[in-house]
Amino acid sequence: MKYKGNPEYKHDSESCTGVLITNLGTPDAPTPAALRKYLAEFLSDPRVIETPKLIWWFILHGVILRLRPKRSAEAYEKVWTENGSPLLDISIKQANALRTEIEKRTSDNVKIELAMRYGNPSIESGLEKLRNANANRILIFPLYPQYSAATTASTFDAVAEVLKTWRWLPEIRMVNHYHDHPNYINALANSIKAHWKNNTKPDKLLFSFHGIPKHYFEAGDPYYCECHKTARLVAETLELNDDEWQLTFQSRFGPKEWLQPYTDITLKELGTNGIKHVQIICPGFSADCLETLEEIDMQNRSFFINAGGEKFSYIPALNDKPEHINALTSLILENCHHWIETTP
Repeated sequence: MKYKGNPEYKHDSESCTGVLITNLGTPDAPTPAALRKYLAEFLSDPRVIETPKLIWWFILHGVILRLRPKRSAEAYEKVWTENGSPLLDISIKQANALRTEIEKRTSDNVKIELAMRYGNPSIESGLEKLRNANANRILIFPLYPQYSAATTASTFDAVAEVLKTWRWLPEIRMVNHYHDHPNYINALANSIKAHWKNNTKPDKLLFSFHGIPKHYFEAGDPYYCECHKTARLVAETLELNDDEWQLTFQSRFGPKEWLQPYTDITLKELGTNGIKHVQIICPGFSADCLETLEEIDMQNRSFFINAGGEKFSYIPALNDKPEHINALTSLILENCHHWIETTP
């Protein structure tokens, strides 16, 4: 194998610290063709689908990629903006805000790049930009507060695939999770309080997290436990009674059992049982995307209203709110300890 080097490198070149901010990804356009390409990459990841490869190949290419792209494109069309994908647009704003905040807190040379696990900009492109900037220390920061093999570990796999082709490997650190970080918990709690000022306090507050197959949890994935800890800490911060909040899981896929209780079924039951006012926050999503804007705020809203509920509101993700950027900056600086010096 011919290992890659930096063509601009000189032995007296100034080095820097690199930070690669990553998220799940998004199609390039809300079209069946773009969704087919995106879903093929996403659903081919063995960390996401732990089904024997040959069996899954026939299911994926024989059934799913023939039917799902059109439906998914229609869903993306509902949330697409003039700036394109909401997830990518917000992620770019987050990266820009982090650059500004890091500059305020250190005089060291720190480069921040954005990448997506699937789609564009790719993890390879983000790492190449850091390599070309002569980053000899790189922090990998997947914006998944709760660890899961299907998200956090998959990101590490993708990073490793790129780095194994490099001649000079940088020091690598990775933020595995931050589900109970005080700044993150406080940012969530404060976003809920701010929502209550304009919408009043609901009968029930739901914490909806993206689901994973139940057997992933049974095999040792800590995701379920970390989701529960996040929700509990926020509820405690808000001084909520046990009957005022509930944790649920959304976005299940396929016939196998996923983590329960399911968000959609719970909303139908709440509406049927006389709960009139529900609010939902999705603490596992660092930026609003299809799963929050279309699945929760559109599909699940209708489930609750049609079941007898009267008032439903979705509390937006933390996105590029200053308190969220402050929390992410703190995490970067903590994980870059001894790499960079902070200013007083």
